[in-house]
Amino acid sequence: MANGDINPRSELALKVEELSGQNLFACYQCGECSSGCPMSQEMDLLPNQVIRYLQLGFEEVLGSKTPWVCSSCLTCMVRCPKDVDVAKIMEALRVIKLRDGQNHVDLKAIRVEDDTPPLAFISALRKYVG
Repeated sequence: MANGDINPRSELALKVEELSGQNLFACYQCGECSSGCPMSQEMDLLPNQVIRYLQLGFEEVLGSKTPWVCSSCLTCMVRCPKDVDVAKIMEALRVIKLRDGQNHVDLKAIRVEDDTPPLAFISALRKYVG
C-alpha cells in the first residue's frame, strides 16, 4: 500500500474476495438476498448477515452453518441490486473451511421432505468430501 493508504478489509474478507471474485463492500445491506432465499429458515445467519460479518472482519462467520446450507440456487444474485453473487461468497467460505480440513455436511442428517428443493439435496452431495 502507498503511504497513508488504509485497507479496511480483514484477511478473511480479502481471501473471500479473491476466491469469489466478488466485492464484499458493494453490498449495502438491503436484505433482498435474504428475503428471497428458499433456504433461509435453515440458516443460522442470513446471507446479508454473512456479508456484513465479513465486512466487519468477524471470523465467527467461518463457524456458521449458512455456507453449507446455501443451495447455490442464485436467487440472491438475481435479486441483488448491486449484482453481488452471494452464492460465490458462500462457496468461497466453504472452500476456506475445506482447505482447513473441515467438512460440515453429514449425509445421514439430511432430511428430505416434500417441500425440500431438489437443488438443496444435490448441492449437499456436491459439498460432501468425506
